[in-house]
Amino acid sequence: MSFSQELRQQGNYIFEAIYDHPFVRGIAEGNLKKEQLIHYVKQDFEYLNAYMRIYGIAISKSSTRDEIEVFNEQIQFILHSEIHPHNNFCRMAGVSYEQLQGYPLSPSAHHYIRHMLTVAHEGSLGEIMAVLLPCPWTYLDIGQRLLDEVKPTEHHPFYEWIHFYGSHADGVTSKFCNRLDEWALKSTDEELARMREHFMLSCQLEYMFWDMAYKLEEWPVPVTLNI
Repeated sequence: MSFSQELRQQGNYIFEAIYDHPFVRGIAEGNLKKEQLIHYVKQDFEYLNAYMRIYGIAISKSSTRDEIEVFNEQIQFILHSEIHPHNNFCRMAGVSYEQLQGYPLSPSAHHYIRHMLTVAHEGSLGEIMAVLLPCPWTYLDIGQRLLDEVKPTEHHPFYEWIHFYGSHADGVTSKFCNRLDEWALKSTDEELARMREHFMLSCQLEYMFWDMAYKLEEWPVPVTLNI
């Protein structure tokens, strides 16, 4: 069993919890509330901005052009492709994508981003791949399983979202798994332990991100935009 397969097996119970989360079930059933869709897009827009910055840090730690290309491709993917599932949610919520940009992070999104940034600044390239991997992998899992379970037609409100993640997220997941497995072969036991820890915490924070969107999570004391 490869290192990435070990991680997937170890985190399977979280993958299952994510798939059973009410927000994901709401995507399957097409019955999410407007406010939940809006909150998700507001937070995910800022999350993906941070995700691209972490790719930039990974590029700065890369030693070959091949490694650089992997992360550069994913920056382009976020900038030019991952706007499509956001736009699907926005259309169903009756708002424009541009209206939902530039909002403060909720507690769970803030925690998730800071977790990844800390690993990116302090960790190895292998640790960065481990901390980033749960995002595309859980979305791929959701998309593929919803395609199989729901078999959505174009009349489904989230047809585009489901098809996007069910088919487009496989590329980055496979590349990260392969790179992580290669890195693990030359890692010390201590580094392997850190990569496992980063991966598992990111899985937990993926669940918390869905929960944040579903519950419209905000800070207990309201955050103002002019602080």
